[in-house]
Amino acid sequence: MKALRWHGKHDIRCDSVPDPRIEDDRDVIIKTTSCAICGSDLHLYDGFMPGMESGDIMGHEFMGEVMEIGRDVKKLKVGDRVVVPFTIVCGECEQCRRSNFSVCERTNRNKKVGDAVFGHTTAGLYGYTHLTGGYAGGQAEFVRVPYADVGPVKIPNGLTDDQVLFLGDIFPTGWQAAVQCDIEPTDTVAIWGAGPVGQFCVRSAILLGARQVVVIDRVPERLSMAAAAGAITINFEEESVVERLNELTRGKGPEKCIDAVGLEAHAGSSIDSMIDRAKQAVMLESDRPHVLREMMYVCRPAGTLSVPGVYGGLIDKVPFGMAMNKGLTIRMGQTHVNRWTDDLLRRIEEGQIDPSFVITHRGKLEDGPALYDTFRDKQDGCIKVVLQP
Repeated sequence: MKALRWHGKHDIRCDSVPDPRIEDDRDVIIKTTSCAICGSDLHLYDGFMPGMESGDIMGHEFMGEVMEIGRDVKKLKVGDRVVVPFTIVCGECEQCRRSNFSVCERTNRNKKVGDAVFGHTTAGLYGYTHLTGGYAGGQAEFVRVPYADVGPVKIPNGLTDDQVLFLGDIFPTGWQAAVQCDIEPTDTVAIWGAGPVGQFCVRSAILLGARQVVVIDRVPERLSMAAAAGAITINFEEESVVERLNELTRGKGPEKCIDAVGLEAHAGSSIDSMIDRAKQAVMLESDRPHVLREMMYVCRPAGTLSVPGVYGGLIDKVPFGMAMNKGLTIRMGQTHVNRWTDDLLRRIEEGQIDPSFVITHRGKLEDGPALYDTFRDKQDGCIKVVLQP
């Protein structure tokens, strides 16, 4: 089969590889009908996440048709259409029973490595480093899906791939980020980053009833997409984020702030951003936390910071004392995808939201290496790439 494989920093290739096979009686094999390039994939592409090995198959946003099932699989049959959440869950451990699926205690095949790096392991993730199990990803013609009676979301007839593909990651990620804010009808929700996750944060905050939603970015196409949903936009290269947010909140600051950017934050010519880049270049710092600093500064006292943006390692000069003295609540983590999928699938079926709005570019697997560049460099108005093997 064909698959997109990581061969080093900025080196993604479409290679021929062996087809996956059933390895456990709880596995299924799916034929991929749609997959996507995620902002988190760019962290691997740009070399910021440790634990990748040459030849690893990329991708964690995918869906397809069940082609083969293990003998212990009861809930799926050949021919079923499924979306596969990026978090691999067992459904039986203490964390899964509490719906804390992204920290499943059993699915990381490299648990000892995960324990050593994180203190305690996280769940296994598709296509996302050997720190999280080294599982082959979904940017491939076929994918092995373990624990198949637990994770995959069965898709009813009448819904297209475009409508449901993002149930596997970015829609639940944006939704969880908004839910973590405990949004009230009087709240201003400020969202840093208008990429794909940021776009779903916008629509989730609006669905959850925020008084006003404000989005900070610098890419015109992204800001326009957010504005079309009803958000107020701030281009941080053209105006002061802090001054504009204070103006919109009568000097009090937003009650809720969401970091939908993560470790590769860009901040124009801000001094802290330039220092972060210099430290990153000489390996004194792995991540660029400009957004975290700005959120801590501008958030209203007793407010909430929600962090769906991915961080991979060490950050510097974060004003933790500021956050403590203002009484800020910080909530973060990888997405507990299966906690949200039933509700979000219902909302799609009822027409409350059509997630396909975010798609701007399409291609085949063979187009993947070039589209990684297009997505990373935000060329040609690119916001979200969908690949169809």
